[in-house]
Amino acid sequence: MASDTSTKRGRQTVRDMILSLLAVGALAAVVYFFIPHSGGDPVKTVGYTTDLATARRAAPYPVLAPQGLPAQWRATSVRYSADDDGHATWHLGFITPSGSYAAIEQSDDSVGGLVRAQVEGGEPDGSASVDGADWSRYRGDHYRALVRNADGAATAVTGTASYTELARLVQALKQ
Repeated sequence: MASDTSTKRGRQTVRDMILSLLAVGALAAVVYFFIPHSGGDPVKTVGYTTDLATARRAAPYPVLAPQGLPAQWRATSVRYSADDDGHATWHLGFITPSGSYAAIEQSDDSVGGLVRAQVEGGEPDGSASVDGADWSRYRGDHYRALVRNADGAATAVTGTASYTELARLVQALKQ
């Protein structure tokens, strides 16, 4: 009789395990199908008009921001701050229409200081004329930049975007 019980017990264990797996699978299916998933765009856009107004009041130089960029240029980061050396910095970052990154970086630091801070490994890469203004080109380990010094500020338009997209951002900059 003992062998009959152990055979029956073994079958019950396998049967119970299969039933448990089915119950867990059914629960997982309910969670998967009825709980919303975020399948949307992972890029969070930000508004920057308030930060821009604050920076324009506080900065010791004319703060630049784009006007008239197409909606495909999405602002993703913005900040105005003063560093430990007392340099005022303005940053406004975008995702470009091609999905690359581009940012406006302004500071009352030197052009060399701005390039060191924003374009790791930045080396001169020629020059570009954008809307009649001369901009120096820099290429770094990951970023490239168009840089110039005017009106008491060093300005770098930098990112992973192509020089063409960076120039498009430069064209949109206004005080």
